[in-house]
Amino acid sequence: MPGISLEDKIAVNRALLRSGANISEMNCIRKHISAIKGGRLAAAAAPARVVTLAISDVPGDDPAVIASGPTVPDPTSFAQAQEILARYGVVPPESVATCLQRAAEETLKPGDPRLANCETILVAAPQASLEAAAAVARAAGVTPVILGDAIEGESREVANVFAGIAQQVARHGQPAAAPAVLLSGGETTVTVRGGGRGGRNAEFALGLAIALDGAPGISAIACDTDGIDGSEDNAGVIVTADTLSRAAAAGMNARSRLADNDGYSYFAALDDLVMTGPTLTNVNDFRAVLITT
Repeated sequence: MPGISLEDKIAVNRALLRSGANISEMNCIRKHISAIKGGRLAAAAAPARVVTLAISDVPGDDPAVIASGPTVPDPTSFAQAQEILARYGVVPPESVATCLQRAAEETLKPGDPRLANCETILVAAPQASLEAAAAVARAAGVTPVILGDAIEGESREVANVFAGIAQQVARHGQPAAAPAVLLSGGETTVTVRGGGRGGRNAEFALGLAIALDGAPGISAIACDTDGIDGSEDNAGVIVTADTLSRAAAAGMNARSRLADNDGYSYFAALDDLVMTGPTLTNVNDFRAVLITT
């Protein structure tokens, strides 16, 4: 929006990524400081016909959240954007605070006539990646269990839940008998309190390794499908039954690294980073927890 520099916009984005806000909350703010998001691109094109081909990288595949909805109506408001910043304790640059307080030009709302000739087509989504992985698992004689394509929450807390489900499979054969693989997508979050190098998938994986505590026959991979785990250069990481023991032998304490949000460095030292480079597409995070015994 006028008066907001690229540097100020970057500063807000970085603060939000560290705050623990989910993607819908972050995009509410992004829409209200952008000249094209929140339907404003469609308004600029009106009355021309606009067809949007979208690849979903958000839980729930909501077109208003994907890329902050430049060609679709936005139900959120300037007031909500201000409330989200306050809730997470994010103090924006003065230009951003002024823009939100002024609330001069709302995003386009449902029923806006400037959206009359707009159509959105979803061409790829997280569920498709999970179904493809499930087909690969079946072909390998492994039972797939899709836990959901819209998993959200703090990465380390989600990891605790997944560890519990994996151990239920190993101990009791529920919800499927081993060999089985738990598949999930979505976008977890990290509230950054430490000074380490992280990424939500590295944080999830480190939390999972701690919760599993070396349980035999359980391994996992957690990656961002765009090839970049947050702001790092890896797509994600791999967890094995001996992750903790190998790290301990190298003098690393998993819990202290997790407290420092240092999952990247932890797995880098174990040579367990997944490095793909940018994949040039994005259907959100992908996690697979394999239980073989």
